[in-house]
Amino acid sequence: MGLVAMILEHPEELYPLVKLKMAAARIEKQIPAEEHWAFSYTMLRKVSRSFALVIQQLGPELRNAICIFYLVLRALDTVEDDTSIPTEIKVPILESFHRHIYDRDWHFSCGTKDYKVLMDKLHLVSTAFLELETSYQEAIEEITKKMGAGMAKFILKEVETVDDYDEYCHYVAGLVGLGLSKLFYASRLEELASDSLSNSMGLFLQKTNIIRDYLEDINEIPKSRMFWPREIWNKYANKLEDFKYEENSAKAVQCLNDLVTNALMHAEDCLQYMSALKDLAIFRFCAIPQIMAIGTLALCYNNVEIFRGVVKMRRGLVARVIYQTKNMSDVYGAFYEFSSLIKSKVDASDPNASLTLKRVEAIQRTCMSSGLLNRRGYHLYESKLRYNSVLIMVVLLLLSILFATLTIKW
Repeated sequence: MGLVAMILEHPEELYPLVKLKMAAARIEKQIPAEEHWAFSYTMLRKVSRSFALVIQQLGPELRNAICIFYLVLRALDTVEDDTSIPTEIKVPILESFHRHIYDRDWHFSCGTKDYKVLMDKLHLVSTAFLELETSYQEAIEEITKKMGAGMAKFILKEVETVDDYDEYCHYVAGLVGLGLSKLFYASRLEELASDSLSNSMGLFLQKTNIIRDYLEDINEIPKSRMFWPREIWNKYANKLEDFKYEENSAKAVQCLNDLVTNALMHAEDCLQYMSALKDLAIFRFCAIPQIMAIGTLALCYNNVEIFRGVVKMRRGLVARVIYQTKNMSDVYGAFYEFSSLIKSKVDASDPNASLTLKRVEAIQRTCMSSGLLNRRGYHLYESKLRYNSVLIMVVLLLLSILFATLTIKW
């Protein structure tokens, strides 16, 4: 009943959901025949379905380069994330990973589920990598080298200060932003963006993920790996795991709000970066994840459920963002609406209330001063409506017909 309830509450999301299903069906039909490219695009869809959807709108040359860039970094991340690998083995692999991508014979098995498959068949990704233009290869190698070195550094070092936090996020995500800017430039479709703006694009996404994934990361087996900076969380607790417990809920939420406020400092840079993009496909590729990030931050802010379970945007709203994001007017509208939601949730007694409001209002001013503000009316939260059983049956019937038609068509 989850999908039906969602559509009854948000009927405007039905059409985007159908379009999203059609796009997903097209992806399956468009997987290349060559083994190495078929594996790469199939694996991309398995490790990040949303990314696989967004990347499809790019032209073939740039799409291939970004697909391989993503998979190479996902493989590197799989090595970093596998807490069962001894440090003395992990660190040298991270530091030399940029060389391994040229070697079809190199193999290191680690990770679980789809990530293990990716590592076991990394030679297929290497084969695809070696078919890219030299300019793309060089950009991917450069970023992989820097990221591997940064990851190795933080295997041996905890995230203690806010500066450490920014540095870690730079290595694992800011460099992704720099790498994408280099790939866009190599495609001759965009000018080369500044490193600082490119870095902010990555940091905004990464900090959102780190905040949202608290419970998953703290419960990691065999050993938790956390990236919330001690300088922030130690103001509210003696141990980071204390936030899991209900008696610490008030302090946990204050810490959460502190981290969301920290992430918001990157939003204006992101808006500036996106406003300079010229190619529509590249613009949408960049804009959709950023809107998802500020929407997720709006959900997370002042929300104790971060410490109890999974907090994420519902499927219908994700579909709307993907389908409706076409220009900066849409981006300004989304950033304005989601920052307004954060503003509405600020409690005057929160230790960071004044700073949160300052950053939210700065985002809103940027959106309004653009002269392009387009408010879509995104609704993050579910309503508490009751439904007529006949209406529910009608919706179910319509959904069945729609999805059956799509299955036949595609």
